[in-house]
Amino acid sequence: MSADQRKVAVGGDCGKVFSRVEPAHKREIVKTLSEMGHIVAMTGDGVNDAPALKQAHIGIAMGITGTEVAKQASDMVLADDNFATIVKAIEEGRSIYSNMKAFIRYLISSNIGEVLSIFFTAMLGIPEGFTSVQLLWVNLVTDGPPATALGFNPPDVDIMKKVPRKKDEDLASGWVLIRYCIIGLYVGVATVAIFIWWYLYAETGDGHTLISWDQLSHWGDCPKWTRDEFNPANFDGYDFSKNPCTYFTVGKTKASTLSLSVLVVIEMLNALNAISEDNSLLTMSPFVNPYLLLAIAGSIGLHIMIVYVEIFAKIFGISAMNLHEWGLVFAFSVPVIFVDEILKIVGRGMNDAELKERMKKRKT
Repeated sequence: MSADQRKVAVGGDCGKVFSRVEPAHKREIVKTLSEMGHIVAMTGDGVNDAPALKQAHIGIAMGITGTEVAKQASDMVLADDNFATIVKAIEEGRSIYSNMKAFIRYLISSNIGEVLSIFFTAMLGIPEGFTSVQLLWVNLVTDGPPATALGFNPPDVDIMKKVPRKKDEDLASGWVLIRYCIIGLYVGVATVAIFIWWYLYAETGDGHTLISWDQLSHWGDCPKWTRDEFNPANFDGYDFSKNPCTYFTVGKTKASTLSLSVLVVIEMLNALNAISEDNSLLTMSPFVNPYLLLAIAGSIGLHIMIVYVEIFAKIFGISAMNLHEWGLVFAFSVPVIFVDEILKIVGRGMNDAELKERMKKRKT
């Protein structure tokens, strides 16, 4: 039988049944399917199944009735000899892989946001929004619990309907990297935007002086300005009468607090987004992973502690916030959910298109 004839024999829309085959024939069928680009699984229990079990991408032997030769040649052994266990194993494997991607997606997008916030600050010429201590706190304490809790995500509701990934598929490439960058870009923009907003527009009742964008972006020239050009009012115990330029250094404490709070809240919301790669939060409710909710509550609690406990506020260079300021924080943070929901819609569309393409190839 020629190679083309073999492909016709194992291909097509209908199932094919082979009887009275020898071990070499089984191996040949598996080899032909592999050459056609299929991912081949082979089940067996006897010595004559060993060559095909070894040839397949994944060989599955029976644990109770299977011979030792078959078990040694296989990649998986069914301890209960139940074929339904294969489906459960695939679901568990896909779930573990999905949770790995969720962990990576959460941390990479968050860290991209932190890097971009520092980059935007330098590019725009405004005072630095974060100190090194604040960034370390976010990375080591605030991010840690939610990232760990993502490992307890349950399988997606449609996990068994997704197209099998290719054997050479990278963990993070193509559309996945684009998503990381888009979310990271929003994190960076939001943290810098609220810092700027506080100086230019935020009337939060603390009595700080609103300034122009030109003054903020050229704050390094402050020593050259006259009192008529720049004379900020004292607020929150800060005295700028002797040196008005400290409004951009010591006086930026509230702006830095808002920026840090936006970073923390966005990352908590981003952790909720990571519950499912492509399913909406309306489909995969946050309550499917109570460990994640506890981790988020713990991280928010730690942030509130350093904001309102005076000794920690001094260590981290931040100050207490009122309700108006918390409202600003959530106004700049919540849109990350809608951004990711849009990206998930695009992702679902791409998955559906890939599934249709594979089904089309099967029919041809």
